[in-house]
Amino acid sequence: MNTKQQLKALVQARRGVIVPGAFNALSARVVADLGFEAIYVTGAGVTNMWFGLPDQAFMGLTDIADHTARMRDAVEHLPLIVDADTGFGNALNTYHAVRTLERAGADCIQLEDQVSPKRCGHFNGKEVIATCEMLDKIKAAVDARRDADTLILARTDACATQGFEAAVERAQRFQEAGADILFVEAVTTLEEIRALPQRLAAPQLMNMVIGGKTPITSAEELATLGYGLVLYANAALQGAVAGMQKALTVLRDTRRIDEDPTLVAPFAERQRLVRKADWDALEAKYARP
Repeated sequence: MNTKQQLKALVQARRGVIVPGAFNALSARVVADLGFEAIYVTGAGVTNMWFGLPDQAFMGLTDIADHTARMRDAVEHLPLIVDADTGFGNALNTYHAVRTLERAGADCIQLEDQVSPKRCGHFNGKEVIATCEMLDKIKAAVDARRDADTLILARTDACATQGFEAAVERAQRFQEAGADILFVEAVTTLEEIRALPQRLAAPQLMNMVIGGKTPITSAEELATLGYGLVLYANAALQGAVAGMQKALTVLRDTRRIDEDPTLVAPFAERQRLVRKADWDALEAKYARP
């Protein structure tokens, strides 16, 4: 199977597949190296790690497309789920975004129903667009894809502004408009987490934001409930920040860092992850006699 078919099979199995987020090509390599089955190209992660800014619509289409292409080059064998925020405009902009991201290597494209400029789903102050406007975006996304196996993931942030029942109703409408996967963001109780798979027929993603509004629930329980995907969009980012802070604190306080694998990745491990041996072999292949 190609990566799009792999992802479709994972989603339809509804076994709570954990999908970590990656914010650059090396983090995508780490996700793949550890044996995960899919990668999420995180808009929040790209915004935080590349711009040093909060997840409040500072990222554009070109930014996420560039990162998608780099991650696709770095990891060819795993599906990429790409965060396209609000589609970067109206239905026509969404059409263009889907075409662009599909060409860049996306296997699934996520769209959300927030008013632009959007913000992190676990921030306060969110607003959502009219349901009919979001339906137009989903229909445009479905029409735009050139490969029928490219999946459209539709997210609603309506829980925060209109309540759980309104969010469920929106998600149902999203499925009817052609969305392949549903994502009800920032539910706040275990009861809501457990109710969603009973209320919505399409495969669903549940977002586990460390420190966010949704109660952290094990992937095992989410699989039992019937969720297709369990997203940890920024676990790698938060781990990387903690690791940088730890290593640099030691450097600041002791004026040196030795090759301590509890503190920094060994030099050889860094080269393994970027496949230096493969590039050495390629260099030898093309070297002059």
